[in-house]
Amino acid sequence: MDFSQLKFNEAGLVPCIVQDADTLEVLMMAWMSAKTLRLTLEMGETVFWSRSRQEVWHKGATSGNTQKLVEMRYDCDGDTLLALVHPAGPACHTGERSCFFRTL
Repeated sequence: MDFSQLKFNEAGLVPCIVQDADTLEVLMMAWMSAKTLRLTLEMGETVFWSRSRQEVWHKGATSGNTQKLVEMRYDCDGDTLLALVHPAGPACHTGERSCFFRTL
């Protein structure tokens, strides 16, 4: 897979916004490396890089709250990904459907 259009940061990561493919609700943001992007595309489920644990993180592997990939897009600058998914449960570790449940 050719990711030459993508601009990974100095840590080799690119942000990925995850959106429900049906409702278009923004569910979460997480980081992807070239490896986790490749795994996501191969597996058809989201796989991220956990900066806090410094390891590959298959979303829902332990909770069951997986995200089936419908389509992967990238923005005009090539520095942000958008994953359109069918979620199998809440995206947030708090149990909320979306990580964006709080208002400022």
